[in-house]
Amino acid sequence: MNAAKETINYYCDDIIKDGYLGQGITAAVLDTGISLHPDFDSRIVAFRDFVDHREEVYDDSGHGTHVAGILGGSGKMSDGRYAGMAPNVKLVIAKVLDKDGNGNVDAVVNGIDWILKLIQTQDIHIVNISVGTHPGLERKEDERLIQSVEKLWDAGVTVVVSSGNYGPKERTVAAPGSSRKVITVGAVNLPERNGVGKRRWDYSGRGPTENCVVKPDLVAPGTYITSCNGAYINKWKQPYTEKSGTSMATPIVSGAVACVLSKYPDMSNVEVKLRLRESCVPYNSSVGGWGILNMKWFMEGKR
Repeated sequence: MNAAKETINYYCDDIIKDGYLGQGITAAVLDTGISLHPDFDSRIVAFRDFVDHREEVYDDSGHGTHVAGILGGSGKMSDGRYAGMAPNVKLVIAKVLDKDGNGNVDAVVNGIDWILKLIQTQDIHIVNISVGTHPGLERKEDERLIQSVEKLWDAGVTVVVSSGNYGPKERTVAAPGSSRKVITVGAVNLPERNGVGKRRWDYSGRGPTENCVVKPDLVAPGTYITSCNGAYINKWKQPYTEKSGTSMATPIVSGAVACVLSKYPDMSNVEVKLRLRESCVPYNSSVGGWGILNMKWFMEGKR
């Protein structure tokens, strides 16, 4: 995570001196679930399984734990080295994907409906969806997903979605990332990890969408990201592991939003999106929309 954080200028005064690290903010993660990794302390405040309908908190894949760790892991098992973006954020978890990372539209929509019910009684500020359909899914199913995430957005929640890993050709952004309203995140490589032994990947989904919407909105590091290992509940496993994908870039942006909202708790999702657009560092427009996330400028609201 340190290399990713350095790439996006994470270590700014608002983070280091003032400590805006997601306190007072709750983020929901729709994924494969979450393991009870020590880095989450007691910050998992709600869990619901829409796949196997089990009661206990679990993650039989590890993908969701990795994503949640990027967003809000404390780094406890690494003395902070692998802390997530917003280590004070509270987490709401909807398991909508199975142990192989597969799922269906019904599970995702049901997970979103659950969150919509929760926000009637508690604050959920951000929803991270590192989930997407394969381009070419039936239009009706795509539209169901898009309509569902847009209900969240219209309810005032900042929705951050991955662009999918079906690039680099045009029109490869996965639904619901093709929604005009939500914040869609693509992935870029870490510049210092392109040496011997590390392959350079070019997989991030690209727009425009079928409706000629420029997507993704922005990019963040997503290749060779180290975060919480879902298998660490078995103590002979390592506490952290490395993964790549737009799924990893998305919680970097969600975590950044949690930090900004801990500084400006009354900021609306529309204001968050505009602030992101105005603070990104220009990047290859065919890949990264507004550009690459810059944490310092995002926190300060200027470029």
